[in-house]
Amino acid sequence: MRQNVLRDLLQPNALEAAKHEANRLNVSELVRLLMEIEPRKRVLAFRLLEKNKAIAVFEYLRPEEQADLVRAMENPEVMSLLEALDPDDRVRLFEELPAKVTKRLIANLSLQAREAVNLLLGYPERSAGRIMNLRYLAVRHDITVGVALATVRESELRENELAVVFIIDAERFYRGFVRTVRLVKADPELPISALLEGTDIAVRVRASDRDLKAVRLLKDNDLPALPVVDNEGRLVGDITFDDVIDLVEEEATDAAYAQAGVGNLLSRDKVWSERLVRGSEWYAIRLRILFLIVTLIGGMLVGGVIERFEEILEAVVAAAIFIPVVMDMGGNVGTQSTTVFARGLAWNHINVNRFLPYLLREVRIGATMGLILGIAAGIIAYLWQGAPNDIPQLGLAVGIALFCVVTLGAALGTILPWIMLKLGFDHAPGADPFITTIKDSTGLWVYFSLVGWLVGVA
Repeated sequence: MRQNVLRDLLQPNALEAAKHEANRLNVSELVRLLMEIEPRKRVLAFRLLEKNKAIAVFEYLRPEEQADLVRAMENPEVMSLLEALDPDDRVRLFEELPAKVTKRLIANLSLQAREAVNLLLGYPERSAGRIMNLRYLAVRHDITVGVALATVRESELRENELAVVFIIDAERFYRGFVRTVRLVKADPELPISALLEGTDIAVRVRASDRDLKAVRLLKDNDLPALPVVDNEGRLVGDITFDDVIDLVEEEATDAAYAQAGVGNLLSRDKVWSERLVRGSEWYAIRLRILFLIVTLIGGMLVGGVIERFEEILEAVVAAAIFIPVVMDMGGNVGTQSTTVFARGLAWNHINVNRFLPYLLREVRIGATMGLILGIAAGIIAYLWQGAPNDIPQLGLAVGIALFCVVTLGAALGTILPWIMLKLGFDHAPGADPFITTIKDSTGLWVYFSLVGWLVGVA
């Protein structure tokens, strides 16, 4: 029954009942149901929630899911949600949004929220400082347990933010931490320094350190929270398991790829990209020119195809007009498919071990586009050159050829990057030259063969 609650939003007369039932659901179940309905209805469902329930659901969503909602919602609604988020959660959301949108949203935040976000954004990407929590409790090292407990009671922080109390000196240099449960059990007159843990310099992370270091320290030391210090050792924030859960999932995904026997394709693709963009210029030249030589050879092969059908060109001069259309259209479709594949791989939307369903989808898309473009081009070719030159068959030849090259381009633009990836080659600079060579020679051969057969030229 509950599984259909949010889908009932498709029926306008059921909105009130859906609103009542949705607000009764717990947050985790509500999030699951939200993700099961189509995106355009997701915002409508979200707007039916009470404010506190909406904030709790929004905090539960992944940053990319939050970004989708933000894009679809009006500014006043968005700002109330953003103000309720912790600074580190805001930053993770902003990283998923376009720069212009992020800039506008930051400008509309309250002064305190804006300063917190700008502070975190000032740290490098993938650093501990970028993901640290600014809401923590720190007390001086020279107080008693009783005073520390009173500070805990008066704190406005949430329960999960009070698992530990950090200890600092008068200049905010980090000295260690005390678990709150130990404070409760200790003698109130005892100096808090007697309960110190985490005094080892290895059990802390600098804001400039890599975020994965924080993951390892939290895991290896079984800490409720990890102190983050600046380069001089002053406490500036903390990191909890909640703050690094996405990084833990990323590491688990990498391990799953390795166990599946395909290696870490995403990491390998990242290395290739970094070497091409930031590495030696000679490396980029060597790699790219290698594949351009393939294109050069392919161009010669295409020239051979044109020479093979020279008699047809002499007999049907108008056929030459549509050579660029046949060659370029398939190339553009192939480039589209390789781009979609690369982005899908980067975002983990494509399962390289279950590639056939995705390939068939791209072939269907290519065939549909080829049919539409082929009909349009065929009609144009008939009216422009076919009928006036008494060769109406030319329109049919152009249409069929275009259908073939567009379908072939979509298929090649999908399967060639996958093959190169499986063979261990960089598909970014390598796929398009092969696509161009195969598509051009095949497309022109089909086109000239059709012209010769339909027009009756030997």
